[in-house]
Amino acid sequence: MSSLPFWLVVAHVLVQAGFITRALLRPHRGPSSRLAWVLVILSAPVVGIIAYLLFGETNIGTDREERYRETAGKADSIFDPAPEADFEHVTERRRHIFRTGESISGLAPVNGNRALLLGEGTAPVDALIADIDAATDHVHLLFYIWLGDTTGTRVAEAAMRAAQRGVTVRAMADDLGSRRIIRSPLWQAMKDAGVQLARALPLDNPLLHTLKGRVDLRNHRKIVVIDNRITYCGSQNCADPEFLVKEKYAPWVDLMVRFEGPIARQNQWLFAQDWMAHVDEDLHPLLSGDAASADGTVVAQVNGSGPTVRDSAMPEMFETLLHAARNDLTLTTPYYVPTESMQSALCAAGHRGVRTRMVVPAQNDSWVVAAASRSYYPELLSAGVRIFEHAPGLLHAKSLTLDGEIAMIGSANLDRRSFELNYENNILLQDHGLTADLMARQESYIAQSTEITAADVAAWTMPRRVWNNTIAMMGPIL
Repeated sequence: MSSLPFWLVVAHVLVQAGFITRALLRPHRGPSSRLAWVLVILSAPVVGIIAYLLFGETNIGTDREERYRETAGKADSIFDPAPEADFEHVTERRRHIFRTGESISGLAPVNGNRALLLGEGTAPVDALIADIDAATDHVHLLFYIWLGDTTGTRVAEAAMRAAQRGVTVRAMADDLGSRRIIRSPLWQAMKDAGVQLARALPLDNPLLHTLKGRVDLRNHRKIVVIDNRITYCGSQNCADPEFLVKEKYAPWVDLMVRFEGPIARQNQWLFAQDWMAHVDEDLHPLLSGDAASADGTVVAQVNGSGPTVRDSAMPEMFETLLHAARNDLTLTTPYYVPTESMQSALCAAGHRGVRTRMVVPAQNDSWVVAAASRSYYPELLSAGVRIFEHAPGLLHAKSLTLDGEIAMIGSANLDRRSFELNYENNILLQDHGLTADLMARQESYIAQSTEITAADVAAWTMPRRVWNNTIAMMGPIL
């Protein structure tokens, strides 16, 4: 077997060195991520370079990035920078949390909202359809996953009814997560009925797409805005709990909150960014004027993150909350692959005596995330953090409650994909009543869970521990 020509070996080494240099010089990347990519490129020379081309850089394409930044840059003209007076309705010792949120999207906390934690099962979609049927001006829908199942069809039919009676309906779905319905007769029927449609981050040709942007950057948001006064936020996609595309993990256990009041206009702003980045239509007129008040008690603030927002935005938000806990901290998430500082912040809460609990699925739809998540268990348990694995179905709810007063819900998972790659939307809120309702829901999850103890982890075999830690080591590039 003849050896490779010398010039080819030299060329490969130069290309490899070039990609290593690029990985080291790429801005907004932590040392662990740089190290992980250097190791991948060195240990798998050809495959590693291809992997870096496909997944190594956060890039949605120059044109679309410019559109996002242009729209985001107009936030100050729509939502005036908040003076200190705007924070008077936030408990003084909690204002720094909302200041962190303001630094992400430029949005101040707004008072006067009403909110309702919706029931499980079909309750959220029933409420949504009732609101769509009552809409008088516009309906805006954005989902990462929209299926053509019973739920997806019911929402599509409600959207068509609204459009046919003269309501402006705009619907957007992620081109990868919702690829089945986008390429189905139901999507065409919505278009024919007058619903304005858009594909988020379209993937017409995945191979050619790599030349202008990374293929796995997705819009993971779940946003509904109706008549600029009602909005929904939570973890639920437009799909049945049975989630037929992954039915072996069903039912999907989700959490959704219906808000009414000025917070709707903040979610409207996020929807407008996504829409205007893909459609040549100006939605700024919908953002002007006074926000509707619902005379409620909930203080709320929208936080939107994504590839065109600073990559530390969502981790900073979560870490600020973790460090603010004084008595009680409960998190639910389907995917836990934290940054080093977030893991430290969660452990610090346990060390200082805060009742700290985390609820995750017992069976995860991602074996990679399941292994990586469990690698963090020993350190969490030694810090006093209690870990519960929820058994019935896949716990998909993303929630955090803090000291019975502060909560955050939305689309973001506690993993690096949500922090650095996906477009996400969360709502941070202050309200004793709603937080109590969210805590009660979290307690129901815990009641259906098995607590993982230090003895359980100590009983893991050596191959299992090696596997978990090896997968977690690749967390910065996963």
